[in-house]
Amino acid sequence: MTAPFHSLAQILNRLTLTARWVLREHQPGTDGRCPRCHTPDCAVASAARDVLAAVKRNRWRC
Repeated sequence: MTAPFHSLAQILNRLTLTARWVLREHQPGTDGRCPRCHTPDCAVASAARDVLAAVKRNRWRC
């Protein structure tokens, strides 16, 4: 299904679940590097954290 069939709350929930899934996949290992990207500062994990922060910030405005 696409966005016109979902409420705003459902879209925010899907964004949250996706961002959490990404953070689990890009969790730094014991050496401090991302196991997927092999970089110490993973841009994908950073973007997922930004999405979670934005969702948290805007959830109470709806």
